Amino acid sequence: MPRHWRAPLSFLLSVFVLPLCTKAANSFENTAIVRTVELGGALVHVTTTYAVKALEDGSSVYTIALGEQEHAHTSWLEAKLKGQSSVLPLEDFGYHPDSGVFLYTVELPKPLDANATTNLVIETILTHSTYPWPQEAAQQDPQSLKYHTDLFVLSPYKTAVQRTKIRSPNPSVHSYTDPEDVEFTTDAVVTKSGATITYGPFYEIPPSASQDFVDTKQKQITVHYSYDHPVLEVKKLERAVEISHWGANLNVENKIFLHNAGPRLKGHFSRLEYQTQNYFGRPAPHMMAGVNLLLPPGIHSAYYTDLIGNVSTSHLRTTPSVPKGANTNSFTLLELRPRYPLMGGWNYSFTLGWDSHLQDYAGYDKATGKYIVGVPLITAIPTAVVDDAEITIILPEGATDIDYFAPYPALSEHISRHITYLDTIGRPKITLKYKDLTDRHSGTIYVTYKVPFRAHLQKPLAVATAFIGLFTVALAWKRVDIRIRRK
Repeated sequence: MPRHWRAPLSFLLSVFVLPLCTKAANSFENTAIVRTVELGGALVHVTTTYAVKALEDGSSVYTIALGEQEHAHTSWLEAKLKGQSSVLPLEDFGYHPDSGVFLYTVELPKPLDANATTNLVIETILTHSTYPWPQEAAQQDPQSLKYHTDLFVLSPYKTAVQRTKIRSPNPSVHSYTDPEDVEFTTDAVVTKSGATITYGPFYEIPPSASQDFVDTKQKQITVHYSYDHPVLEVKKLERAVEISHWGANLNVENKIFLHNAGPRLKGHFSRLEYQTQNYFGRPAPHMMAGVNLLLPPGIHSAYYTDLIGNVSTSHLRTTPSVPKGANTNSFTLLELRPRYPLMGGWNYSFTLGWDSHLQDYAGYDKATGKYIVGVPLITAIPTAVVDDAEITIILPEGATDIDYFAPYPALSEHISRHITYLDTIGRPKITLKYKDLTDRHSGTIYVTYKVPFRAHLQKPLAVATAFIGLFTVALAWKRVDIRIRRK
């Protein structure tokens, strides 16, 4: 997950982060913490609700802590007040080596007076936090995954009561950890009801965002559960968006390297077994036969190819374009079926592209003389994580005064040149790189630029010059006599 800021030196950490922890412990206390974990495949959704009470007037900045393991798998982090949709400002203070945790601060909408309360909801999405167990499975075997996490929710504040609820996709939970020698409770540490496993309640927990607490009191828990859907990962996504003013067209091309991260196939693949499972409606849970993708409305000239060529086993259900800014749920549905079923441990690479009318994404600001184009960041595959993504946006030749606004900070970004047919000096190309993207990262990149009048004439003049040059050479060649002796 891209970080807004991270202190590079321990001196800066000691100057800014340590006073932050000390001040945080004196400004709030948690009357209750409830963490809910929704288990899945490649993605695990975690919602943590903090019932917060201010200890002094003017308390407006709340600090949350993530352990090293949780932080390493966190791809999405968002803070809201319970029952409200507006997102609260969140600042990353990076790793604190003395306490062994990663600290974030959340700015509340308004300062709280002493003894005032509020409910803060932190939503996170974890990637690569589950793994198949057993690691191999035959074609007709079920699929099971394991999930590891910490027992206690770390916080720089004192906590009155805390619970953690882990929900499996179905009640078939093979096993779960029942930790021993757990403090802060006199009742059963863990209970199970249907598909929900509850750890706690735990009472009167001191500030836990410290290395001493992690070493002496923190426990690790594991849940082993059944999962009836393929675990999909996009190892690499290369997305190229080309803007053409001459064709009034926006072309999007995605090169997708898909991987099934479920248990590896044990033995050989049986086409007869596959057809039998489909006939009786009991496909193997770790097999991906197809996936539905939601594409933008109004697209045309879609193509789906792999290394062999065009793949004709899919179906595209198009919808007409919608006005810019319209609040609609209209989309184009692509029922994508690979050339072969994707078993656990298998890979499949393919190219998916389409054209759209440029007017559906672009506008013109007369005040600044700039074009404004909104480009979708990714086309999400449901329940899949994108490990590495490279997004390139190719602007018209001659574009100047280029600026862009990404919905999320990129790991790296730069502007270079892209040269293709009928180009003279090349086209500006914006390149953004990301890691661990999910369906929650489906935002829009806004690009602004100017195209001078001479740039519009650059391509026809280049074509005209090429043809005139060709005709001139042909005419000269026809008139020049290269024979040694005249007849």
